[in-house]
Order: sequence, then structure tokens, then C-alpha cells
Amino acid sequence: MKRATGTYRVTKLDGEEVRAFIPASLPPAKPPLSLDDQSTKALPDAMAAIGRLSVAADMVPSSDWFLYGFVRKEALITSQIEGTQATLQDVLTFEAGEQPQRPDDVRDVCNYVEALTYTRKELARPKGLPLATRLLCEAHKRLMKGARGSDKQPGEIRRSQNWIGGSRPGNARFVPPPPEVVPEALAKLEKWIHARDPLPPLVRIGLAHVQFETIHPFLDGNGRIGRLLIALLVEHWGLLKAPLLYLSVAFKRHRQNYYEHLNAVRVDGDWEGWTRFFLACVTEAADDAVASAQKLFAVTNADRAKTAAHPKTTVAAIRLMDSLPSNPIITLPLAIKLLDVSKPTAVRTIDFLQDVGILRETTGKRRDRVYAYHHYLQVLTPDTD
Repeated sequence: MKRATGTYRVTKLDGEEVRAFIPASLPPAKPPLSLDDQSTKALPDAMAAIGRLSVAADMVPSSDWFLYGFVRKEALITSQIEGTQATLQDVLTFEAGEQPQRPDDVRDVCNYVEALTYTRKELARPKGLPLATRLLCEAHKRLMKGARGSDKQPGEIRRSQNWIGGSRPGNARFVPPPPEVVPEALAKLEKWIHARDPLPPLVRIGLAHVQFETIHPFLDGNGRIGRLLIALLVEHWGLLKAPLLYLSVAFKRHRQNYYEHLNAVRVDGDWEGWTRFFLACVTEAADDAVASAQKLFAVTNADRAKTAAHPKTTVAAIRLMDSLPSNPIITLPLAIKLLDVSKPTAVRTIDFLQDVGILRETTGKRRDRVYAYHHYLQVLTPDTD
């Protein structure tokens, strides 16, 4: 039995016929979503991978060691999917106070970090905004601030027709709902997110992502907010304590399959195919994160032990080493600020960590030098090129 996916509304725009798609409300119905044998196996595999990631995060002295890098890696890759060219080193160099090579691209990435940080704080506050349309609008406002697309109604639900692919709605690959029905479609999605549903939370997160992407409520930035929604729901529904699951890596690796599955939901109602794909991406991303967490833990432990055991070490050197996982790009002014020491002491501390092979100078300049915690960055940079 073929599932009803939604309805089309045909309108005239600039003299040509436009077929805008209005998705049916969640959950999938007539027939209901069926977790087949493949999905039934994929779900516990994905949950087990998330469990391993949660354990890996709990076993380290500070989850901030992972969180700083993981959040920025997700921010970078979710922005790269939309076409930005920034590198992880560009972003971290900017955060260290230096001018990046690609300022516009770096702004896109840093805005995503700000949007994620803001929404997590709101959800954690007793009187903060709930996980609803208004919160996503606030996230969108931060995402688009001062960036490309800042002229496209940041923080506001669109009031005009948008489209995906093609040069105009009339020849587009996909046309989302007309603007007048978007608020109602979002309200229904919001109501379903907060309603009781027998489907497993991880499956529901996948469905919510597709529904948001299909509604496409903003003029720009929908992909990044849709992937942000995944991170928020994973944490909000208690699957992880922090946004350590960077799903954008898996979506980027399997980009063509990702778009094909989204389209199959809209055209054929193939929620089952999407669910299998989504669960496989969760497993892949969680396993990647566990491997990265283990490597980061090993690297930071080994480098701290090397620093502490060196006969010429100092308290300042150990303190700067301990700050590197959250500041993997260091400049002299930043070291002075982090350590609250004089310039000569900061210079000696940086030189020491450089001599023992922990910091590496990246500019080749005599002045305004920039130093990278290269062992740490080697773990995080795969998939970010």
C-alpha cells in the first residue's frame, strides 16, 4: 500500500505554475511506520553506539576536552555541506584572536557554535525557552548574524516562496510549502515533538529532521538548523548529556544518499528507507566519535605526562598544557591571558612546550606567531578538508 506523503498546492508565481509540497503531519500514517527486520537490527546497533559514546565521555576527567573540539567539528562540517571553505585551523585561529584567511566562511561556522551554545543554555534554564519554533528562530537569528544570508529575514519564518535546486520555483527540484501554511506546519511538528509517541526517540529524531527540512521554514540556513535540531533532540531526550554526536560527518560522506532518501520520503513516503539510513549514520558517527575521544584522551594524557615529567618543566607549562584541549591554537597574548603571567614568562612557557614537541609554530613569521597543539588537531581534522 502506497503511503500518502502530503499534498501539492499549485499557484502562479511570476507567470508560471508552481507546485509547492505540503507534507502530511507526523507520525507517518496509512500505513504507519513499520520497523522492518533491517531497522529492528539497526536501532539497537545505533543505541549501543550512543551508549559507548556516553561511556567514553564519562571516563575522561573533563568532557570539555571533547566538547570543545566536537562542537567545532560539527559546526565546520555542517557549514561545509552548505558550501563554506573554512578549515578547522581557520576557525580555531580566529577564536585565538587572529584574523582568519576566510573571514566570511569562519563567521558561518562560529555563528553555528553560538546558536548551539545559546539553545543548549535555554533548554537547561528552568525558565528558558522550550524546544519549539521560537527557540529555532532565535537560533536562526544567531546563525545568520553578520554572515552571508543576513539579509534574508534572520530569525523570522519566511514570508515568500523558496525552492531547492533550479534557478526559480518553476524549474526547481523541490518546492517547500507555500509561506502561508508554514506556521501551521511548524506548529504541528512542535506538537508532535512534545506529544507521547510509541516510536523510539532515535527514530523520532530522524523523522523530525526530515519534516523540518521538508517544511524549509527559513529563506536560508535550513540545513544547518535542521541538523542543529538533531543535536538538540539527542540531548533533550536524554540519549546523550552533551552534543558529542556529530552527524554531519556521516551526512557529508553519504551526501548523495542523504538527498535521495529525503526525496524518497517526499515522493514515495519511504520513511522506512530513511529510518534505516539515519540509524546507520548515527552508528557510524557515534563510533567515529568514540574513536576520536579515545585518541584525544590518549594524546592529552601522554602530553601532560611528558610535560610534568620533564626536568625543566614549570607550573605555568603544566597549566598551559591543561588549557590546550580547549585552546588548541595559542598566541602570545592568549597565553598571557590564560596564565595571568608576564610576557617573558608566557614566552618561556610557549618555547618550552614547543621544544618538547607539543606546540608547533604555524606561520613561519618572527612576530605575531601562532602555535598549534598539533597532536590534538591531527585527531580532529579527518573529514574536515
